[in-house]
Amino acid sequence: MDIAAITPEVPPPGETPPDPRPVPEADESGEIDLDSPDLYLNRQLTWLNFNFRVLALASDPRVPLLERLNFLAIVGGNLDEFFMKRIGGLKQQAAAGVGADGRTPQDELEEAYGMIRLLVEQQREVLTELQVRLEQHDLVICEVDRLDDAAREELRQRYVDEVFPLVTPHVTDPAHPFPAVQNLALNLLVTLRPPDEDKSSLALVKVPTGGGVPRFMSIDDGSTFVPLESVVADNLDLLFPGLEIVSFGCFRVTRNAETEIESEHAEDLLTHVETKLHSRRLAPIVRLEVGDDMDPAHRSMLGTELGLDRAADLFEIDGMIDLGDLAEIAALEIPNLRYPPHQPVDPPLLVDGQRSVFDVIRENGSLLTHHPYESFSASIERFLAEASTDPDVRAIKMTVYRTSADSPAVDFLIEAARNDKQVTAVVELKARFDEAANIRWANQLSAYGIHVAYGVMGLKTHCKAILVVRQEEDGLRRYVHVGTGNYHSETARVYSDLGLLTCDEDIGSDVTGLFNYLTTGHSPRRNYKKILPAPLILAQALIKKIDRERQIQEAGGQGLIQLKMNALEDPGMVRKLYEAARAGVRIDLIVRDTCRLRPGIPGLSDGVRVFSVVGRFLEHGRIYYFRNGGEEEYFIGSADLMRRNLANRVEVLAPVEPEGLRDELRFILDTQLNDTTSGWEMRPDGSYVRRADPSRAAEPGTHERLIAWANGRHRDATRMKRRRPRLTG
Repeated sequence: MDIAAITPEVPPPGETPPDPRPVPEADESGEIDLDSPDLYLNRQLTWLNFNFRVLALASDPRVPLLERLNFLAIVGGNLDEFFMKRIGGLKQQAAAGVGADGRTPQDELEEAYGMIRLLVEQQREVLTELQVRLEQHDLVICEVDRLDDAAREELRQRYVDEVFPLVTPHVTDPAHPFPAVQNLALNLLVTLRPPDEDKSSLALVKVPTGGGVPRFMSIDDGSTFVPLESVVADNLDLLFPGLEIVSFGCFRVTRNAETEIESEHAEDLLTHVETKLHSRRLAPIVRLEVGDDMDPAHRSMLGTELGLDRAADLFEIDGMIDLGDLAEIAALEIPNLRYPPHQPVDPPLLVDGQRSVFDVIRENGSLLTHHPYESFSASIERFLAEASTDPDVRAIKMTVYRTSADSPAVDFLIEAARNDKQVTAVVELKARFDEAANIRWANQLSAYGIHVAYGVMGLKTHCKAILVVRQEEDGLRRYVHVGTGNYHSETARVYSDLGLLTCDEDIGSDVTGLFNYLTTGHSPRRNYKKILPAPLILAQALIKKIDRERQIQEAGGQGLIQLKMNALEDPGMVRKLYEAARAGVRIDLIVRDTCRLRPGIPGLSDGVRVFSVVGRFLEHGRIYYFRNGGEEEYFIGSADLMRRNLANRVEVLAPVEPEGLRDELRFILDTQLNDTTSGWEMRPDGSYVRRADPSRAAEPGTHERLIAWANGRHRDATRMKRRRPRLTG
């Protein structure tokens, strides 16, 4: 059965498309049924809605031009991932006849495809505008046919020298069947004809991007950029000498990556993951993108050869396919077209690099880190570096979910092992799209004698935790880091994340128990004193806290819940928040992308506000706040309110108890709740509207304010360090 995608109407500037389902209304008794599927916005559509907000930054004249191009590239990469993960999953559900929130998988696919087509159309409009504006700054993105003869010949010679040896044509005929096409690879479908013959044949040419080969070839001293597929197409005569090039067209396929990786036995897991990675290369195709100038007959043949089961899986693209590669051009170092340079500063308590980080934590009890405003290398990596060489450190335990290709964090674990410390790494082999990298890390760590564990079978280890055990004068002391982001030095410069460094005894004891659970897979009903781990405790603990705010409100108090996260998807949590809101609890939600709760419904959620902050950095930190009748509670950690986080992953939320650290979290929450520059607010119909106030348009947004805040705290700490009296002999 085909999908007749219904494209929603183009929203006005500063708004995003609504969910197609109607906003529920109260019945005759004034009640709204909390079981109504329409109360729960669709997960796929709310995630796509986030990409409209990102695309709005690519259209925003206040954003520097190359940064706008980068936001356009981000939307392209996000759509690739959406097809691999979400569309693939929906097709599996459709095959199984499993639906969600009152929709059939067919409904979800139809509505998602409609929104995707609108998004793609707007992407193309934005790209056209950006190309015009870039040319005003002498930066040209164009096809070969716009070049003069001299430039064309220069490109031809460079192609021969740098690319041609990497290109292999594949002719399709009865002796050469249509080849397997690589996921997300660009290809040319070429029609060939021998001289003086009427019969033509087809050939497939893979464009050799990736693996160190850039997507764009530059000329004119790096001011003109030509897509590589255009250069390959312009030189097809080198691949097929003596043959007539009748026509050619560009295409790309996207394959399903929604494959479950499960194994019954831990010793089989590594091999099992490797097998699944191999099978993913030939997974079913969920999208075919073709240039809109491709011959219709060839387009139809491609669909047949590639096994497309729906016409809706075919996307005709006007212009360049795969806008994610525009990030290459967006990375150009042209200061007047980029955001002002940002250099993370040392956390205030760690400005004195001469003091041991363990001394600082012990004297202060706990401290917060806030990336990318504060330096990842001067905090978390410093913590690991000192632990790896400190003669008093006895053991280091750490979770590894995603990390950089050249990871200092992993290097420090290896250094610690060389220094005869007990080192344990819990490596999550099933981290999506990082499986191969994590297999390499696991093998490398094992080679140095490090105890590598793969976590609890059936659960992903998504928590971010480090435990350092140190021998001190009064006995063993545990130092802990619990964070919201991965131990990844590159993403720490662009993802906004929080971390707690502490020597709190209860948290140390709890995290010790957590690592024992991760390395053995067994957990007697452990009595965790402070941390809230999933799946053992977290969901029920949060439900109790939400219910407590409702009970306080019903008893005449003032309930207040403020939650900052990446996604609110779990229907049970959404229902609990509705129940609290119906009782009058004020609820502020700062949700980066997926949010299934509808705010502002009279008689139900009129006391709920849903905000989204989209700007220079990717919001990734999680903060959970409950007023608790004045006995306020703050938590940070790795978990979003999604079913997978609460039930299928090992997660951790840790309490932030010192008053000064709570003040820091309060500043972050208030900054985002009051952002009238980079903030968006959701309406009951699921659409978002920019909160930009025309009279305050020049004001800095969240990320600019937090940069200034971090810099100011660093300056104050540096001055205090200089004033500190020094002992002299």
